[in-house]
Amino acid sequence: MGFIPARETQALREHLAQALLGRVALDLFIKPTSRLWVPTGQGCETCDDTRALLSEITALSDKLELRVHDVTADPTAADAAGVDVAHLPTLVLSGAAQGRVRFLGMPTGLELGTLLSALLGVASGESGLAPATAAALQDLRDDVLIRVFVTPTCPFCPRAARTAVQMAIENAHVTADVIEANEFPELADRYRVRGVPKVVVNDAVEFVGAQPEMHFLEEVFRAVSPPADGASLRAAR
Repeated sequence: MGFIPARETQALREHLAQALLGRVALDLFIKPTSRLWVPTGQGCETCDDTRALLSEITALSDKLELRVHDVTADPTAADAAGVDVAHLPTLVLSGAAQGRVRFLGMPTGLELGTLLSALLGVASGESGLAPATAAALQDLRDDVLIRVFVTPTCPFCPRAARTAVQMAIENAHVTADVIEANEFPELADRYRVRGVPKVVVNDAVEFVGAQPEMHFLEEVFRAVSPPADGASLRAAR
C-alpha cells in the first residue's frame, strides 16, 4: 500500500500536469536502514519511507526527477550539497528557485502539502509572495538560513514553512530548512522548540507561530542586523 491514496493519485497527476511549469530535481540524502542493531540516534528510521513517498510523487510527472544519495556509499555527495549527514533524511529541491529549499525529515501529514507547493514554486521560480514583500526582500544582501520546525499535524506549520520556502525561491541569499521536529529531537532541544511552528533565523532571531509575510520579513532583516555586542541565540544558551 502506497503513501498516496489511490483515489487521489490521478487528481494529483492532473494537477501537476497543469501547474508544474518547469523541471525539479529532488536530491534525497539517506542512510538506508541497517539489518543490524544501531545505537539510538545513529540510524535513520524514516529514510526508506521517505524514499518510497518521493518515488510515488515523482512517478506522477516526467518533470520531477528523484536522485537518491546513500551517504554511507558516497559521503562526498552530501558534503558537496552542504548536507549534514547527522540529519537524515534531507531533501534538496533544485529548479528555478533563486535560493535553496530543503526538507529535513519525512514530509507527511499537512507538510506533504508544503512539499507539493514548494515543488511548484521551485519549478516556476515564482515565489507567490505579495508584491510588496517580494520587493522589500530584494534589499537582502546577506546570507540567511531560516529554520522552520514543524510537525505533521500542526495546522499552522504549513503557512510558516511556506513563507520561508517562498523567500528562498525569491532570493538567492536565502536557504529555507523545513525540519520535522519529532524526527530530530536534538535539534529541537538545541533550539528550544516548545511549540510549533518555531522559526529560527541565522541563530540570531526566533519566533513562534505563523506570522504575516511582512512581519516574517522584518524578523529576517533583524537577524542580519544583530545587536552591537554580537549576541546570538546560541551564544546565549
